[in-house]
Amino acid sequence: MHPFRYGLLLLASVLCLVSWANGNAVHVRSTSNTVRFNVTLTWEDWAPAGVPRKMILMNGQFPGPTLQLREGDDVEFLVINNIPSNATVHFHGIEQLDTPWSDGVPGLSQKPILPGGRFLYKWRALQYGSYFYHAHTRGQIEDGLYGPIYIRPDDSVEKPFHLIANKTSDLQAMQAAEEKTTPLMLSDWRQLTSEEVWQGEEASGLDAYCANALLINGKGSISCPGQQAYNYLASAAQKQILGNQSMTDTGCISPMLASAQGDFPHNYSAIPPFMFYGCVPGNGGTEHFLVDPSAKYVSYDLISAAGVSMITFSIDEHSMYVYAIDGRYIEPTLVDAVTIANGNRYSVLVKLDKPAGTYSVRTANSGINQILSANATLTYDTPVQKQQRPSVASIDIHGSIVSSNYTLLNETTIVPFPVVVPSQDVAQTHVLKIDHYNASYRWRMGNSSLPLALETEAPLLYYPSTADPDLTIKSLNGTWIDLIFHVAGDLEPPHPIHKHNNKYFVIGQGTGAWNYSSVAEAMRYIPESFNLKTPQIRDTFTTPAAVTEDTWLALRYHVVNPGAWLLHCHIQVHLSGGMGLALLDGVDEWPEIPEEYRID
Repeated sequence: MHPFRYGLLLLASVLCLVSWANGNAVHVRSTSNTVRFNVTLTWEDWAPAGVPRKMILMNGQFPGPTLQLREGDDVEFLVINNIPSNATVHFHGIEQLDTPWSDGVPGLSQKPILPGGRFLYKWRALQYGSYFYHAHTRGQIEDGLYGPIYIRPDDSVEKPFHLIANKTSDLQAMQAAEEKTTPLMLSDWRQLTSEEVWQGEEASGLDAYCANALLINGKGSISCPGQQAYNYLASAAQKQILGNQSMTDTGCISPMLASAQGDFPHNYSAIPPFMFYGCVPGNGGTEHFLVDPSAKYVSYDLISAAGVSMITFSIDEHSMYVYAIDGRYIEPTLVDAVTIANGNRYSVLVKLDKPAGTYSVRTANSGINQILSANATLTYDTPVQKQQRPSVASIDIHGSIVSSNYTLLNETTIVPFPVVVPSQDVAQTHVLKIDHYNASYRWRMGNSSLPLALETEAPLLYYPSTADPDLTIKSLNGTWIDLIFHVAGDLEPPHPIHKHNNKYFVIGQGTGAWNYSSVAEAMRYIPESFNLKTPQIRDTFTTPAAVTEDTWLALRYHVVNPGAWLLHCHIQVHLSGGMGLALLDGVDEWPEIPEEYRID
């Protein structure tokens, strides 16, 4: 062999000495700490809830393989698009510092990846914690394109586990559990493809607010007890809304209720099968978690990739410490159940101190839109199973705790670890009204409604001067921005507001209309509605539900990474319906596009 070629092979073997495989994806870590991750998208028949339909698979699997990283790693994420439509991949919660061209949003940061094409995303893992990657072209997240990301903290990062226990053995056990944390992808599933849902919304004029199943790591089932059974199971709030109407046979609030769809034109005869009606039973299997009680603790990253459902999670007879949210540590909070909004990630430690046996892991949709649930099992890995009775649930089929003996995580009690406070020198305040936009299935965030057609237009990162002023907020680098979301109208669900790029501070929320020019002015009248001392640091947070009156949410962020970023509701049909806008951050220091990412 030629000496030069031998040298190249030797170098390659050295660079690949440290590698690992997860699913069907192979990660290769080189001496320069670059992790390469290849995902091939295909459009195939799959039946996660027992009823087959066409879905997007990643390397032949669903959900996609886990991307495991260390803080500081460079990432090269290659997407090969073998599905018959355009695609992109977004890295949810990743800041993309100095790499705005890798954010994965067509029309903002890139052109779509055409069928048969490929795109190499490059970014640096500058934050520890739980994240996920998912589709950001039209409604394809509901077609299955999502998978978990875990970034192991650098050794210098202080952990909050000493706030749980002081014994060295307990601290070591908790840190070991975090090192081996397991992602739990929580999602919902529709029998219709995302394009069929959108076509059904356009034809009927209705907002498709129901799904057909909940999934835990891609597994679930569909039971069809019938309308009468669902009417019996309906919560008090659902019965109040229903009046003389019935639940549908999919456990959904009837779309014929004016309070559910608003006073807009509707064509009920154009409702496609399965969107609200037409229950088809199926069984796609049950996820099982095997735990070793000698480890004392197990860690799970609860990741919501749900399209419409707001999912409450619990493990029978096991409380859990929530120790991180949206990839950042908090002061650990002991609870029995936690509600995870679309796009959120909650990291939890579960103490393994119960009698050996099998316990139900429960998820339930907590919204009034639908009765929907899914179960998995947690089993102690021990040769002798002592617990034979059925495990005792802490939540019901609606995601509500079953008694005062149990605790559901209260978001208002969360304190970041460590606490960071935002500046009070605010350059801009934008009040963004959220409500329907001329149709039940169309939405706005601000002055107008973001069109789906924007995805095929020239990306704003490359052509910022073409931005529509009604769909854009512009800022200067280094400034602080306040975003006030004013939710108008009755019976509005919580809207999980996700901001691409860096995280924001959750500084206030309340009921009633927002009638102030700034947060500073509002604090003179309603100081109890704000928290500037220990505000949460999030990338996704829900607006308060507007049941009988308007509500509002106040967020503050620092402009530190110039580029074109999306701000949107993470309920997929709301984003498809236009609930989003573009943040053109740092227009005075606009990034220069590298040669390899320039477009014609």
